Amino acid sequence: MKQEIINHLSIIEEEIHKISKFLYEYPEESFNEHKAHSYLTNILKENNFTIQENFLDISTAFMAQYGEGHPKICYICEYDCSCKEGHILGSNLISSMSIGAAIGLSKVIPKTGGSVILLGCPGEFLGGTKVTMAKQGVFDDIDIILMAQPSFKTANCCSSPALLPIKITHGCDNYYCFEKNKKISTLDVSLYILNSINTILKAFPSTCSIDKISMHGKIVPNIAPDNIVTTFTIEAPNLDMAEEIRSKIIKVISAFDDFTGLSSKIELSEVPYDDFICSKTLCRILSHNLKEVGIIDIEEDSELNYGLSLGTVSHKVPSIRFLINISERNSIKYACKEFGEATLSSFAKEKVLNTTKALALTGLDLISQPNLISEARQELQNTIRKKTLG
Repeated sequence: MKQEIINHLSIIEEEIHKISKFLYEYPEESFNEHKAHSYLTNILKENNFTIQENFLDISTAFMAQYGEGHPKICYICEYDCSCKEGHILGSNLISSMSIGAAIGLSKVIPKTGGSVILLGCPGEFLGGTKVTMAKQGVFDDIDIILMAQPSFKTANCCSSPALLPIKITHGCDNYYCFEKNKKISTLDVSLYILNSINTILKAFPSTCSIDKISMHGKIVPNIAPDNIVTTFTIEAPNLDMAEEIRSKIIKVISAFDDFTGLSSKIELSEVPYDDFICSKTLCRILSHNLKEVGIIDIEEDSELNYGLSLGTVSHKVPSIRFLINISERNSIKYACKEFGEATLSSFAKEKVLNTTKALALTGLDLISQPNLISEARQELQNTIRKKTLG
């Protein structure tokens, strides 16, 4: 059956490449990926997948399935980008690899039983939909998540930080509320709070930080701004630690409001991400299959310095998100125009095909050997237990 999958994927190599090319040529912003949604779901319909469009009332999300019952092996599609810069993160390749792998695995499902699932997850640039799907119970009935993403190296993504996006609004009742004391303004307060946060962070591990800081407010000439909105992201090894940092920030803000007479509000600005838990079991199986198809230059595990929406999902379902080098040029960095252009190179085309094969073969291994799924589940339970115990 493995050879059957490999042969079929070799036959449809150009179709897989066309997915990458189409998404690259028609970039679409988060939650406006209508061309991508239509194009991808049509391909899946042609391959006899059952499609749920407008999934969870999200117009550009979808859920596709081939087969019935368990095991349920799930691949993930991401297809939005920054329209101004295009597919600088290579999401066009994520979709082509996932769809190719799902189609490849579907060819043997009638013999093996089980199901192959494909989730279309729009809006990754604006927080994504995986966290929403997780909260809606979408992943409760899924056994395994398999993903690969383009990178400047080939390595297992072993972890990523938790992210807690925060919005603080500092305000007063009217533009003249500081006329009696011009020594203090809402801008002063905002800067003071940011300095206080910097002090708070010194009491936590060096892996904790704040990022993506932004301040804006309505400015009237000769009058202090009546409010300042500050947004930032707390980055920490896990959400519990990020929440602990937030609780201390709330105490500082409350004390300063009492002192100045300000009215401040702290809230979430976006959906939080949990830290990513990589399944070592899945990593072992996928690494073996990558080598079997010719991708042998695999580096040591890589810790990402940015959050993944898949992080929240990885606390529910054994998951993997493997990094795949798509460029021969070492000078190309992730998330730039040149990286996006590299997604269509002949080098990337070959890597995508081989990774697609490895992802499909890994799905077959898991369906054929249910003990591997049990091993992955037990590993995840043990990891979460250790985290809970500290």
